[in-house]
Amino acid sequence: MPRLVAMIYGLISYAFFAVSFLYAVGFVGGFAVPKTINSGAIAPLSQALLNDFRLLSLFAIQHSVMARQSFKAWWTQYVPASIERSTYVLFASLTLDLLFWQWQAIPAVIWRIDQPQIAIVISGVSLGGCLIVLTSTFLISHFELFGVHQVMNNLSGKELPAPRFRRNNRQLSSHFNQTGMEQYP
Repeated sequence: MPRLVAMIYGLISYAFFAVSFLYAVGFVGGFAVPKTINSGAIAPLSQALLNDFRLLSLFAIQHSVMARQSFKAWWTQYVPASIERSTYVLFASLTLDLLFWQWQAIPAVIWRIDQPQIAIVISGVSLGGCLIVLTSTFLISHFELFGVHQVMNNLSGKELPAPRFRRNNRQLSSHFNQTGMEQYP
């Protein structure tokens, strides 16, 4: 694959991630996007739960399988190593976009906050959680994590270095990230 094409592909994949991440904030938070976790087609409870479970499972399986070294070894027989991470990011973003598109709201109120001041605080905590999630990616090399570093190295003809984010950094980021997600209702 020509280096310039790989770089453009990597940047497009990163753009898909950025848009999907921002949409996820609005989707879960219930603002600024056309469809949220509580809007869209309402189905019977069992149907909505099954559908949403399938969508979440698809995202989790894609995320988990494509991250495995054995999968990467097989996958890079067909996809150049320089765009392997960008392809992972693109597929994860598209799977998340499918989840947003096909999500079915459940026909029941799980919880509601009627006091505006408390709702503002809860929304602030939720947005804070999103910020923690995003910040945690910078702890382990944000642009490497999302494939930009690899395609830029490839463009300049540099060897692809071993990933800079290591197990200890990932564990720290994972704990930081989980803290953010716990704040993300």
